[in-house]
Amino acid sequence: MQRTVDAVWRIESARLIAGLARMVHDIGVAEDLAQDALVAAMEQWPESGVPENPGAWLMAVGKRRAIDQFRRQERLERKVGQLGRDLEFQQPNVEDELVDAIDDDIGDDLLRLIFTACHPVLSVEARVALTLRLLGGLSTDEIARAFLVPETTVAQRIVRAKRTLAARKVEFELPRGEDRTARMGSVLEVIYLIFNEGYAATAGKDWVRPALCEDALRLGRILAGLAPADAEVHGLVALLEIQASRLRARVGAAGEPVLLLDQNRALWDRLLIRRGLAALERAESLAAAQTDTSSSEASGQVPCGGRGPYTLQAAIAACHARAVVPEATDWVRIAALYAALMQVAPSPVVELNRAVALGMAFGPEVGLQAVDELAAEQTLQSYHLLPSVRGDLLVKLGRKEEARAEFERAASLTRNERERTLLLDRAAACHPGLHDHQHLADDGKFNG
Repeated sequence: MQRTVDAVWRIESARLIAGLARMVHDIGVAEDLAQDALVAAMEQWPESGVPENPGAWLMAVGKRRAIDQFRRQERLERKVGQLGRDLEFQQPNVEDELVDAIDDDIGDDLLRLIFTACHPVLSVEARVALTLRLLGGLSTDEIARAFLVPETTVAQRIVRAKRTLAARKVEFELPRGEDRTARMGSVLEVIYLIFNEGYAATAGKDWVRPALCEDALRLGRILAGLAPADAEVHGLVALLEIQASRLRARVGAAGEPVLLLDQNRALWDRLLIRRGLAALERAESLAAAQTDTSSSEASGQVPCGGRGPYTLQAAIAACHARAVVPEATDWVRIAALYAALMQVAPSPVVELNRAVALGMAFGPEVGLQAVDELAAEQTLQSYHLLPSVRGDLLVKLGRKEEARAEFERAASLTRNERERTLLLDRAAACHPGLHDHQHLADDGKFNG
């Protein structure tokens, strides 16, 4: 029964909290009410059985708990008028009106919850933790284990996030116009960060954490359903679908990292690739319909076609997905797409990825020159992929001793144990007389 309750909670918790938050206008209170409903389910379902509509059952209990709370606060008369006086006497198994209650405006409720959990007044870490808790249905312990931080740290982030939202009087509402566009960027960033941590773990013993990727992909798909006309939402989903298609191939039998050019492409999930390419087509179509690119084309710049950073990254991932063998990869197009990405989302990490593409398209000398131009970039001084990429290019140029030093430096900078082992192995392979191995710095984290 515990597993059943857990499964129901994962499916229904976001909608439950969203619906309750719309009524009580406080995310912290809404989550407490939802947790009360969960406790009631664990107490009653073993005896009564799981109801036909468990979401409606949980919503009914949550609403009754809200009414009880308002009564204790001596505000029953005003609040019951808002919630509907008839709900006070309904039982969980009386579902006719309750089904309507949980479904009414549920799309808007979920969007409100997403925008509130990802509000810019919160730190990035708090947004990630709160989103996984409220929308992903993860426990504090699960979030802590996923990000390799103490459970108390996650708990404090969540508590502080709720207090900040309450203190700043953040409304549980759908932002409009420019505010919505700005806030959507924060939402997409949170989902992207969750996926990235699963796709290329920052620290710990595991190279990938598929469960985090699955959580991010599920959130992205939900958001795409709630915001069907937003090009960048579909661009993000396209990126995640295509990247997720490679998860099985990114890890060897012993859990070791397998980089892009060495992966068995037969292991790539073709269904996820098809889904990703379809989402990319939709994103590009929406972007083209919303933006006139004639001015950028006339200026001689690389035309973005109105595409945002996630759609451009998805287009890059699609170049890899369409290549049946590594040699078929269109590196010239990838380099051009990175140049376009630099226009809309400039960053040293994007420039580093562009340098990799230039090296593959036009030779390691060109790539090394581009990398060396980034050597003084302060934000890359502790970024392990800078020396890793440089080492790769030096190997291809036959400068093994220099490459060995770069791989050793990269190994000293990474906090992921699997990646450190890989880099040290590559350093050892640079000793004279050992067989050369050509690798490409994997495209795990586009924007760091």
